[in-house]
Amino acid sequence: MRRHAGFAASAWTSMRTRMWIPMRPWSTAATLACFVTLSAHAGRADAAQASSTTLPANTAQTQVLIEAYGDSTTLGITCRDGHCGPQARNAVAYLQDDLQARVGERVLVTNYGVGGTMATQLRDGTGNRRAGPTAGLPWQARLAASPAQIVLINYGINEVMHNQTPEQFYAAETALVTSARALGKQPVLQTSNPMPDDRLNARLDAMVAMTRRVAAEQQVPLVDQYAYVSRLPDWKTLMSDGAHPKPDLYRLKAEQDCRVVEPMVRRLLDGTR
Repeated sequence: MRRHAGFAASAWTSMRTRMWIPMRPWSTAATLACFVTLSAHAGRADAAQASSTTLPANTAQTQVLIEAYGDSTTLGITCRDGHCGPQARNAVAYLQDDLQARVGERVLVTNYGVGGTMATQLRDGTGNRRAGPTAGLPWQARLAASPAQIVLINYGINEVMHNQTPEQFYAAETALVTSARALGKQPVLQTSNPMPDDRLNARLDAMVAMTRRVAAEQQVPLVDQYAYVSRLPDWKTLMSDGAHPKPDLYRLKAEQDCRVVEPMVRRLLDGTR
């Protein structure tokens, strides 16, 4: 994948392979740090689930649980010196920091991003089954067992890489949103960050259009990361490879997420939903 227009085709082939298969950790310390962070988040979520009770929609919540679903850009992959791996400075971790700075520790965001996956796999329960105790369940069953009030959904890049059609992507995201709402969750759609390769980015643009369409038709909140990042000066310099942001761009993406999610959290906490 090209970071700059002059990159050879072999560089793109190598990067494409890394995007389709699990990424190699760029350092043992970084991977361990990320594992500890995500394990801590998951542990707090399990504890919250054990004590959660179904409440009417207009009842003030004592804690708001958010689950983030998506691909490697949700998980938090960054590439350095030719090696790619998850790291703690990702958009989901930054979002939790931002929200807790505003409303306190009454909000918890758990990262369920899985590298290389698509929306159809989340819908059907065919993604990485090791990504959590309910990861092998179809979406509807998985959410039925979840205590989360808000779910974030971020896909599009792997749909391009696996040659899915925009129509297939539209159907999958529509199913994710309608199932979430039927179970009383508040879904938030996120468009993917753009890709530096112009040819691939043109195909991603078609997927982004489907996410926007689903958000409009289903009347659910949208975080248009694709539009936001595309407007940033020299945004390609903020990418670590052909798909994954550097930590500074993950930080900026989290700020956009927070703009949309914070009002939802406050409404849940004060009972006005």
